Amino acid sequence: MQHRRWTLLAALALALTGVFALAAPQPARALTTEKATARPNEDGGSGVIGGMDTRLTWEGTVEDGEEVTSVTLTLPEGASFDHSTTRITALEGLSRMDVTGTATPSGSSITVTFDQTVPAGSLLRLEITNMQFPAAGGGVVVSGSYQTGDGSHELADSEPIATIANTPLQSIVNWLDQQPWVQAWNSNQFLGMFLRPQLLVTSFASLAPGWILCLGIVVAAYPFAIALGLLFAMLKISKWRVLRAIAIVYINILRGTPLFLQIYIMFFGLPMVGINIDNNLLGIIVMAINSSAYLAEIFRAGIQSIPQGQYEAASSLGMNYVQTMFSVILPQTVRRVIPTVTSDFITAFKDTSLLSSVGVMELMMFSKNLTTVTGNITPYVAAGIFYLIVTLPLIKVVGTIEENIARSERGGGPRPRPRRRAEVADGAAERMKEAEAAEGASVSAAVAGVSALLASPNARAKEASDVC
Repeated sequence: MQHRRWTLLAALALALTGVFALAAPQPARALTTEKATARPNEDGGSGVIGGMDTRLTWEGTVEDGEEVTSVTLTLPEGASFDHSTTRITALEGLSRMDVTGTATPSGSSITVTFDQTVPAGSLLRLEITNMQFPAAGGGVVVSGSYQTGDGSHELADSEPIATIANTPLQSIVNWLDQQPWVQAWNSNQFLGMFLRPQLLVTSFASLAPGWILCLGIVVAAYPFAIALGLLFAMLKISKWRVLRAIAIVYINILRGTPLFLQIYIMFFGLPMVGINIDNNLLGIIVMAINSSAYLAEIFRAGIQSIPQGQYEAASSLGMNYVQTMFSVILPQTVRRVIPTVTSDFITAFKDTSLLSSVGVMELMMFSKNLTTVTGNITPYVAAGIFYLIVTLPLIKVVGTIEENIARSERGGGPRPRPRRRAEVADGAAERMKEAEAAEGASVSAAVAGVSALLASPNARAKEASDVC
């Protein structure tokens, strides 16, 4: 019984507390913030970048029994309402009210004073264009105050507006936007569609991850392609008919079918048989297999270009076939096929663009997405420039290697270093001394020989007289 009594007293106390709370005066707000949004200004994206012109839309509802005469919106330090334009919209139910006013910007805040009061129950909307959020970015909260008949009141903070920090790259784009020559350039239909400077700058930053992935795929795939190509080249020149048949079928099928088809078979066929591999790894495998067929023919032609005399010379030295191939033939083959292999590497690097058809986020896939968002062809041109960054130096390397090989085959090669005059004079003096010494030695030998010839008759005569 005692326990039930305490329970009833506790319930009564809670009820009285609730009654007093409801009876206590609540702070009245004549204007309730509904929402605050910003228009995306990211070129090729859906984000809001600080330090760039955008549009701020703020909405609030006037509560019953109150009338609003002015609204002040305040943003964090670094925002700017200078040179902005404000549009006022007031709705009473579904009817639009004829409300006008004057906007007075002041740094990071703006005050909108209405020519007539906004009545209770109205939806008030302020659209402020050509304003800028803080360049530092972050969650930007719209706060401020408003005026009613009984004085000034604080405005409830809005939900944070996610803002992207303004980067040095974006600063360059802003600078380009202000240049007269850029505006004249973009006014040309062709130049504005294919070579828009602002979009070209942003494309380089956006496409860089795809370019790195392209390089990673071809660089990772090519060592395996070289190993497979060398293997099938050896099989194709083998004395065993079965091995030659395997190599011929492998090489002809891969070289005779489009890479596009091979990619589709690998990416969509393998999952059907229960083999699931990461897209990037599968791209490396496809590129390695395809390139190996072409490299096999390159290595086969290089091996067969070595004269038969090289094999005979190695055999005369007691080398077997394997020793001959790896010690004599292949080193000469590698030297001869380097230009062709480099050209095939360039082709393989460009062929990675076909992987975009199966969702690999390489260079052309990034370009396609950016072009779809912007409606401009400039990202594809930027992708082409990325390809040229790799291919042009390699083309120059191939040309240099071919020139060196051709010069060495003509008997060119490096020449001796020209000697100075003093070195030539010293060498001539040494040779003259050597010649004189040699000449003196020969003269002495001749004199000794003659003396021996002259002395020999007298010695024979003396021997004869002794005998007698």
